Amino acid sequence: MLLVADGGSSKTDWILQLPDKSLERFHTSGLNPFFLSEKDIFRNLLQFKSFNDIADKVNEIHFFGAGCSSPDRRELVSNALTSRFKNAFISVENDLLGCALATCKKKPGFSCILGTESNISFFDGNNVLSNKHGLGYILGEEGSGTYFGKTLITDFLYQRAPEEIIDLFKKEFQLSKEIVIKNIYQKPMPNFYLASFAQFMSQHQEHPYIHQILKKGFHDFIKTHILSYPNYKDFYCHFVGSIGYHFKSILEETCSHYEVSVGKVLEKPIEELFQFIRIREGF
Repeated sequence: MLLVADGGSSKTDWILQLPDKSLERFHTSGLNPFFLSEKDIFRNLLQFKSFNDIADKVNEIHFFGAGCSSPDRRELVSNALTSRFKNAFISVENDLLGCALATCKKKPGFSCILGTESNISFFDGNNVLSNKHGLGYILGEEGSGTYFGKTLITDFLYQRAPEEIIDLFKKEFQLSKEIVIKNIYQKPMPNFYLASFAQFMSQHQEHPYIHQILKKGFHDFIKTHILSYPNYKDFYCHFVGSIGYHFKSILEETCSHYEVSVGKVLEKPIEELFQFIRIREGF
């Protein structure tokens, strides 16, 4: 049986192909090795009871995950998966390659992540080329849910947002400075906490203030990441992630300003990624 996963910081999407070629879909918590240890990842996998009946029957796993950019972190995830799926061949790659395979297939192009985090890669048709991007939510993440959440909360706490937005924000979240500080500096995965406020922006994206924040974030992403490639006008630029998907019209408007050719815009890469791996591996 073939199991393919797209792992983000907040959740992981799985597709399993059964012996009769039918498919089952699962969703678990995020398994980012930047925030979780090998034991943490294994414990999360163990707690997901739906894996109990299939763990020993899966013979091939392809895991593409956030935080899997270095050999040691890929090994960490691989070890945890091996402990849970003892009879499976396991391949662990970073999420950029997964997004590139889902969007570009075998053609050269740019593949961008605009979700909880943000990143970009150039795919030459076979491999993702190394780059200088992906600095994390403290130094980078332009255009991501984390970036927008940080902007929104900062403007709320400094009372810089319009009065009607502040009132709506207070009503929905009942936040204080102390609550925000505790979640950012004392609790795990502060990037996920920050990105959770993107849903508020989605509900009020027609408001000029929210629209302007989104537009500025996409401008920052394009100027920092896409325009750093001299050949960016020569290829399609694909986007994967909830932020790019739910704010697609603003993203496309901003890309048009810089003559960026937008290709696919996917909320999740898992369906396209699974089909690519299934065909490539002959399942």
